[in-house]
Amino acid sequence: MSKFSNFNFKGHKALVRVDFNVPLDDKFNITDDNRMKAAIPTIKKILADGGSVILMSHFGRPKNGSADEFSLKHLVKHLHELLGGETKVFFADNCIGGQAGMTANMLRAGEVLLLENLRFHNEEEAGDEAFAKKLSMLGDVYVNDAFGTAHRAHASTSVIAKNFTTDNKMFGLLMETEVNNAEKVMHQTEKPFTAIIGGAKVSDKILIIENLLDIATDIIIGGGMAYTFLKARGGKIGTSLCEDDRMQTALDILEKAKQKNVSIHLPETSIIADKFAADANTQDCPSDQIPDSWMGLDIGGKAIGIFSEVLSKSKTILWNGPMGVFEMEKFQNGTKQIALAVADATSKGAFSLVGGGDSVAAVNKFNLADKVSYVSTGGGALLEYFEGKVLPGIEVLK
Repeated sequence: MSKFSNFNFKGHKALVRVDFNVPLDDKFNITDDNRMKAAIPTIKKILADGGSVILMSHFGRPKNGSADEFSLKHLVKHLHELLGGETKVFFADNCIGGQAGMTANMLRAGEVLLLENLRFHNEEEAGDEAFAKKLSMLGDVYVNDAFGTAHRAHASTSVIAKNFTTDNKMFGLLMETEVNNAEKVMHQTEKPFTAIIGGAKVSDKILIIENLLDIATDIIIGGGMAYTFLKARGGKIGTSLCEDDRMQTALDILEKAKQKNVSIHLPETSIIADKFAADANTQDCPSDQIPDSWMGLDIGGKAIGIFSEVLSKSKTILWNGPMGVFEMEKFQNGTKQIALAVADATSKGAFSLVGGGDSVAAVNKFNLADKVSYVSTGGGALLEYFEGKVLPGIEVLK
């Protein structure tokens, strides 16, 4: 059993760092509440024990202190509904100071207090110790359940922990699950292990690819970044996205993979377009023979077949990044077919972890989130974990 599950919160005020950085429309309606839903089991366990919960989160990127559009007050009603409509949910218009302290003090067992946006104070992102100390005084137990911010050394994610005893600081259920699944991929890997790395730029994914060369058996590369590799190998890529200054890097990665006996799979075919638009003319052609005025915007049929075959033999799968411009219907088939292949491999016993905003958006778009082993809530944090970096929010609680 986990430390969190074993802890009895009866009589405790739990200060819980959550990631409620959810998207809102222009009328302040939440358009995707997955991050809020992910924190509910942690909150409910504390309340069920007879504890009270003080929630703190960042929201957006406010530049000049408090601003209505970045206020967490817009989430109170929905949080109340997610908790079943019976739990009292209070809101403090600051995360420190008189009202926050007074409301926290008056909080009874079974009640919840949501603090105002942490980022209304510059001290949060600066990792200010005095600010962290003020936050810590609101509760007697610290719970970090915000994996999405675990890579930040902010006041509420790492600095605050030093104000609590070892027994009174811990991961929440979401954070535990995220860390356990990430470690399963990195340290308890069942081979063959295939990493699917997509997205626009090689420069964004160099570190993760280099780190994966030590544990993966196969690396599938899709998205715009594939064309830098293809051009570096002498291919003709037309007007496809390419980082010319990263071509040597691409060649170095291919050479390292060869030395480590890791198979790197580039798309043999692409769906190409005569312009970057939803109504473009398209055709399926070899990825290294794209005509001058055309660009690759998705993987083609042959590439889908080869990639799917690799995935069908895999025991562990990590997916970070789409295969093409899947937001446009004409160029979503590659990403959809790879999602289906990952789901199929999972149904046959593979462990699959999907992480990174676009990959998560893809499995949700195609209704496959429940057909893979785990969908991570932490984009940047997961990426840095797989790059081999130390995540401050995790390190302080280990």
